[in-house]
Amino acid sequence: MATTDAPVFSDPRYRADPYGVLAEVRRERPAYLTRLPSGEQVFLVTRFADVEAGLKDARLVKNITNARERRPGMLARLGFLKNFGNTNMLRADPPEHTRLRALAHQAFTPRLVNQMHDHIQTLADQLIDAVEPAGRMDLIADFALPLPITVICELLGVPRQDEQKFRRWSGALIESGALSSESVPLVPQLLLMVRYVRRLVRRRRAHPASGEDLVGQLLAAREGGQQLSERELLSTIILLLIAGHETTVNLIGNGTLALLLNPDQLQRLRQDPTLVKPAVEELLRYVNPAQLVNRYAREDLDIGGVPIRRGSHLLLILAAANHDPDFLERPDQLDVSRTVRQHVAFGQGIHYCLGAPLARLEGEIAFATLLRRLPNVRLGVPVEELEWRSGIELRGLRSLPVVF
Repeated sequence: MATTDAPVFSDPRYRADPYGVLAEVRRERPAYLTRLPSGEQVFLVTRFADVEAGLKDARLVKNITNARERRPGMLARLGFLKNFGNTNMLRADPPEHTRLRALAHQAFTPRLVNQMHDHIQTLADQLIDAVEPAGRMDLIADFALPLPITVICELLGVPRQDEQKFRRWSGALIESGALSSESVPLVPQLLLMVRYVRRLVRRRRAHPASGEDLVGQLLAAREGGQQLSERELLSTIILLLIAGHETTVNLIGNGTLALLLNPDQLQRLRQDPTLVKPAVEELLRYVNPAQLVNRYAREDLDIGGVPIRRGSHLLLILAAANHDPDFLERPDQLDVSRTVRQHVAFGQGIHYCLGAPLARLEGEIAFATLLRRLPNVRLGVPVEELEWRSGIELRGLRSLPVVF
C-alpha cells in the first residue's frame, strides 16, 4: 500500500475541533490515506459527493470477508464472538443484510416509534422535574443519557436497574473502536453484554406470553420462512441497545452545546418553537453524533482519481461531508431555520440508520422540553473545560454542566 499521509486522529487538534482538521483533509485529496489509533491503514473519504456515492456503492462492503481473507486471530477461538461482527446488520452485506434488516424491521417499526411519543414526553418532563429545584444539572448524566437509554431498555424489556450496566458496556465498546476496526475488539464488556442478553432471551423463550417487547417480537419475526438464529438474535439486540441510545445522547448533548454557543439561534428557537423539527435536522448535520462509517473495497476502484485497491479499508466521514461547502452554503454556521433534507448524518442507502425515526423523535421532544421548561438555561463552566469522549466513531461530551 502507498505511504500514509500525515496522521489525522492522533493530531492534538482533532479531539477539540475535528471539523477544522477534516476540512484540511478534504482540501488535500478525495481519499486520504492515514492510520487508525490501532495503527491500521485507512482511506478517509471526506467530500460530500464521494461520501454520498460511497454509501450507495455496492463495491464498498461492510463484511471484511467479502473484500479480503481475514487473518487468523484470537477471536477465532471464542465461539459466538468470532461471528459477532458478521451476524449483525452493521457488518453484513446482501443477502444476509437484507434478511437481517427485514426481520429487525418487523419489530422496530415506525408505528411502534410513533406510539412512544407521549411516554417519551413524560420521561423528559420527569427528568426535568428531578433537577429543576437545584437550578443546575449535568445535562448528559441527568437528561441526555437517561432519556434514550430508558426508552431503548424499556423497548427491549431490560429492567431499569440494569440500564447503567449497558451504558458502561456500550461506552467501553465505542471507545475501543468497535465500529471502525477490522475486527470486534476483545473487551470484557462485550462478554458481559453477551452473557446478559443471552439470559434475557432465555427468559423470553421461557415466558413467551410476556414477549410484548422488542425481544419477544424479534423472536417471533419471520422472513421467507426464516427466523433470526441465536447468534443473529444476540447480535441484533446488542446492536439495538448500543445504537439505540449512543447517537441520541450525543445529538442532545452536542446539540445543546451548539445552541448555547450560538445564542442567536437559541433565541430563534425560543421565539418560535415550531422550528424544532428543522432545528433537529440542522443539528444532526452540524454536530454529527455519528462521525463516520466504514467500508471495504471488494474490487479495485478509484475515488476522485485516487486509486483504491481491493481489500482497502475506507472510512466515509459523515461529519466532513455534512460540512462540505460544495454541499451547502455556510456549512460551518448553525441555522436552525435551514431546510436540510439530504444530509448524511444517518447514512444513506441500504445501511440507512434503522433507528433514525426514534432518534429524531427523542431529539425533538428533548429540545422542545428544554426550551419550554428551562428558558434561561446557560453553560455552567467555561467551554474550554468541557471534555470529549475518546473514540473516533461517535463524538460526544463526557459531561455538560448547565445552570438555569
